[in-house]
This record gives sequence, C-alpha cells and structure tokens, in this order.
Amino acid sequence: MKNNIAKDVKELFKGQYENLKAKVDALITKLYDLYGVENINSILKEENLLDSLYSTDLNEKIYVLQKILLDKDDFIDNPLDTISQLEDRIAYIVARRKVELELEKKVDEIIERNNERFIDEIKLNIIKKQRGPENSKTLKKLEELQRLDNIKLSKTIMEVLRPSSVREIVGQERAIKAILSKLASPYPQHIILYGPPGVGKTTTARLAFEIAKMLKSTPFKEDAPFIEVDGTTLRWDPREITNPLLGSVHDPIYQGSKRDFAESGIPEPKLGLVTKAHGGILFIDEIGEMDPILQNKLLKVLEDKRVEFSSSYYDPDDENVPAYIKKIFEEGAPADFILIGATTRSPEEINPALRSRCAEVYFEPLSRKDIQNIVINAAKKLKIKMDDEIPSIISQYTIEGRKAVNILADAYGYAFYKRRRKRVFIKKEDILEVINLSKMVPYYKNYAKDEGEVGKVFGLAVLGFLGSILEIEAVAFEKEGGSVRFNDTAGTMAKDSVFNAASVIRKITGIDISNYDIHVNIVGGGNVDGPSAGAAITVAILSAITGKKVRQDTAITGEISLLGDIKPVGGINEKIYGAMQAGMKRVIIPKENLEEVYKDYDIEIIPVSSIEEVIEAIF
Repeated sequence: MKNNIAKDVKELFKGQYENLKAKVDALITKLYDLYGVENINSILKEENLLDSLYSTDLNEKIYVLQKILLDKDDFIDNPLDTISQLEDRIAYIVARRKVELELEKKVDEIIERNNERFIDEIKLNIIKKQRGPENSKTLKKLEELQRLDNIKLSKTIMEVLRPSSVREIVGQERAIKAILSKLASPYPQHIILYGPPGVGKTTTARLAFEIAKMLKSTPFKEDAPFIEVDGTTLRWDPREITNPLLGSVHDPIYQGSKRDFAESGIPEPKLGLVTKAHGGILFIDEIGEMDPILQNKLLKVLEDKRVEFSSSYYDPDDENVPAYIKKIFEEGAPADFILIGATTRSPEEINPALRSRCAEVYFEPLSRKDIQNIVINAAKKLKIKMDDEIPSIISQYTIEGRKAVNILADAYGYAFYKRRRKRVFIKKEDILEVINLSKMVPYYKNYAKDEGEVGKVFGLAVLGFLGSILEIEAVAFEKEGGSVRFNDTAGTMAKDSVFNAASVIRKITGIDISNYDIHVNIVGGGNVDGPSAGAAITVAILSAITGKKVRQDTAITGEISLLGDIKPVGGINEKIYGAMQAGMKRVIIPKENLEEVYKDYDIEIIPVSSIEEVIEAIF
C-alpha cells in the first residue's frame, strides 16, 4: 500500500524533528476540529488507517494526513514539502468555510433589509414574463403564499430527537456496518433494506451516505443528492402522461406544455426523480409497494443509467426545438445513481429481478433493552428528567424506536401542560395517563412462570421479521383404541409432527399412544404451517401422558425426526427474540442452528441434537 517510503524523519531532519512533530500534531487537531472526531475516525477505520494516525512514527502520521487531504497513496521523500502542501490545503478549507459563513450572514442581512422591495420586484418580473393577464386576484394569491412562507414554527420534537450520527442508532450495529461497506467503496452497490418499521432504516441510509461522501475512495461528490420518496405514493399513468419517478413528456395538445412550446407544437420533457438523483442516492421507502410494471421500468433505468423519452410530436428537423429538448429526446436524460430500497415485507415478496441487482441488508427487531436506551437518549436530548421506571414502561408497549419516542414526546407535552414549568419532570403517573388516553395495550405478554405445568409447552414461530410464542397444550386419557386430535387450522406439516411425536415417544419410552385419547391444541387456533414445532409438540404429549411437569420459563423450537433427532429450523434469531420478549429465561434450539445466532442475546440458549437432550432440559 505504501511505496517509496522515506528514511526515518529523525535521521533526515535531526534539528527540525520537534518542529515537524508539532506541525503534524497541529494539523491533526485542526482536521478533527473541521470534520469532527466521529466522522474522521469512521473514515480512518474504513481505510484501516486509525492505528497509523496514532503511531509514534511521524512518517505514518504524515501518510494518513496526505491520504485524507491530498488523496496521495505514496510517501513523499521530503516531509517538509508534504507538510507545506497539507498546511495549504487546511488553510484553503478554513478560508472557504469562513467566506461561506460571512456570505450567509450578509445574505440574511440583505434579505431582512430588502424583503418588501424584493417581493415587489418579483411581482413585477412575474407580470412582465407572464403573457397571460395578471389581475388583483392572482396577485393576492401570490401575497398569501409569500405570507405563509414567512411563517416559521420551531423545530418539531421529532426533528430534535432524530439521530444525527450513526452512533445514536440503537440496536443496528451489524446493519450499519453492512450499509457502510456497500456504500463506502469505489464501486457502491444497490441495496435493499429489510426490517420492521421504526428501527432506523431511512436514518441509517441517510447518515451512511453522508459518511460515504467524505471518503476519497467513493465516486460520490460533496454535493451528491439524497432523493427520498415513498414507494406507496409513486403512482403513474401507463400511457406515460405522468411518471414522477422516471419522468414524462408533456405533449403540446394533451398535457399543456409551456405556452411558447404549445404554440409551436413542441413536446416538453419533464425529468423524474431518477435524474434528480443522478450522481447520488435514490431512496425508495416501502419499495415492495410499488407497481410491478413500474419496478420493471426502474430496473431498465438501473441497467442503462439513462432514461429515454419519446413523443409523436417531436420533430428532429424542427429548428424551433430548443437544444436541451433535442438532447433529451435523442440521448435521453442521465440517471446514474445508487438505489436504496427499504421494505417491511419479507424477501420472498420482493421482485426477484430487483433482488438480484441489489445487496440485501437486514435490520433487527429492537429488544426491550434497545427501546429503553432509545427513551433514555431521547430524554437527554430533550434535557428532561423522568422517573426511573419510565423507559421500562414504554418498552412494554412498542418494539418501534419511532413509536417509543412518540410516547415519550406525548408524556413530555402532557407533563409540560399539566405543570407549566420550564424544567419538565415526567412522572410515572404521567406516562401511564398518556398510555391510558391512547388506549395502548402491551405489545408482548409475559408468558414465563416459575412453576411447572403438565401438558403445557411454549413453542416458537416467525411472522415477518418478528418471532412469537406458540402456547401448546395437550391432554391425554387412557382408552383402548384411542385417537389423536390436533387443531383443524394447523398446516399439514404441523399435523405430521404430531404423528412423528407419537413414534418418537413409543421409541424412547415404550408407551403406545394408541392406548390414549390425545388432544393437542395451539392456544388461539393459529395456523402453524411448518415442522418447527415438532419438538415442542412431542414434549407436550409426553408430559400429558406421564404427568410430568414442564418448565414454564423455557421455549422450544426444532423439527423432530422419526429417530428422535432435532433438526434445524428457519428464522432462529427471530424466534430467540420472540422468546426474550415473552419473558422466557431459556430457549432450546437445534444444535445445527447455533452458528446462525449472530449476537449475544440476553437469554440462556440451550443447543440440542436429540429429543433426550430436550427432555433433560425441559422437565
């Protein structure tokens, strides 16, 4: 990575070494002041240069500075020349910022002094340029719009509490690293973000893009745009009369192009969001809700990196056609951008062609601890104090970070209105009153108990990105020629698990369940479509027959084979999360799934490979 490394600086500049060292340290300090410690450290970590910056070797420090500021990969033989260039670069950045601040201040002063005169000039220009008649009604409407523009409320509470750096995003460390690795590259990738609502998908994408723009290795410029749109609002006309995403053509007769174009019969192209995002990011929230045909059209743009326009009214030989319109019709409009789509749908529901062109990043559901941390951080930003129980109370009513902040904001407003004090203290009764007024119910029920029960077992299921508890119960009565009954709403694979359980029980205990009437029930009548409840069903039936109590602080997931082996299942992390939210202390999972567990959960995980191990852990 480093070429032409100079000899040790101490040997070359014995008399000037301390002076050089002081200059380098001063440049590093100024660099942190300009861009912030967090942003600089993020860049250095991505470039694997953090250790070099804090090295005792002055060569290493100079290399890092020139890499960041001068974008040079090689050491320069004369450090004095390098430091001089670095000083010039820092001075240029500081000077430019100072000029920008002074200009902004002067502009604000001029606007304040000349506001009314500017409004009058604008009105006059509009009247001069408008070929149609201007009258008192139209001018009055203009004045009303300008009056509304001058009304500014303070920031909303959600703007204040929105994360301003990736470090403020709670519970998504893996997703943040994944997005940065895909954007902070010479060859950034299109991305689809999966995850439940309110976990920070949009905010993470926006902040990761800001970091990527700072890196010299990425193709993004400092002014690269971040265009954000909701996929549910992207309506379009199949006749291409209107298409806000890709752009459309206003024909002179039907769509009413500009007066001068309409009179000469010239069609007018209207550029879409894909062109506005050129050179930057097009972020489409809820991308799975877009029209399938529009998605396919978007895929074509991703391949060509341009948008084509056509119109039967376009005449390439017409000398009255402006050059920019001719260029758009003949060459198309540029649309070279990186697509980031976010969705709450599962991957199987997303267009396969779109998925094949995008890297996929999965956001994790937020745990109760994550929600509590979000509430604590929000309280710090609002500079308010609250009872210690409040974060825990809020975490019982939501798994969305955004909703948790909304509940705290409601309590903040309620407490402020109730006491009318400058310094707000939110009490426990305030948050309970807000919850009561909003008619909220706890998001998860605490199922765990310390006492064991006969014939009752907790299984695990997955719905979307969230795991949930299956409350499985079984009863058995001795009867010759008995039968087994299971929920009619259960899927065929779940019903097969009951018969597998019968064979396994006979194999390990010698008990023939045909001598029993057995009824297995999923409380709530859920449609369990899959074999992952097999181990739990086996334990429930065995408990019902033998009368042994089952631990009620433990959940089980795993497919049961005829030989009594516990086979791996899907969605293991979501199921562990569901067990935690239900208050379980332990969770039994297939041993083969253990390597898929990607973080340390606040719950005891017991890996098993056979039904005997399950029995040993659960009874």
